[in-house]
Amino acid sequence: MAETYSSKRIMWAMIVVAVVLIAIIYPLTNKSFNSAADAGASAGADEAELRIQPVAGFALAKADAAAATGAPKDGPTVYNSVCGACHNTGAAGAPKIDDKAAWAPRVATGNDALLASVLNGKNAMPPKGGASALSEDEIKGALDYILSKVK
Repeated sequence: MAETYSSKRIMWAMIVVAVVLIAIIYPLTNKSFNSAADAGASAGADEAELRIQPVAGFALAKADAAAATGAPKDGPTVYNSVCGACHNTGAAGAPKIDDKAAWAPRVATGNDALLASVLNGKNAMPPKGGASALSEDEIKGALDYILSKVK
């Protein structure tokens, strides 16, 4: 009989300990529990949001087309704004402006063939070098500028 009384006592002691632990732990884990520290922190939350803002933002937007001035561009201007992007670096297999050996077979085909290649595109180069707004005279000026550099 002593054993039964002892085990009941242990059982009730465990229940009391569990209830006390729940009573202590529950308020600490409950998010709706408001303490004095939380009451002052709500005003500081805005300041914290400001402190953790990203340094810079990024947004993609379509750029407006440049207004045409009406005046034709000269050869060096067209080369520097359109052609130079690939022909200065050799990007996509484009012959560099200072590589006379790479230009020699192209120059041998003649100016008309070179002009046709520029106007219609060749290999990775799109028609008119990607600047479809250029006139044929502007393209000829850029081609003359390139030929003056490679001969």
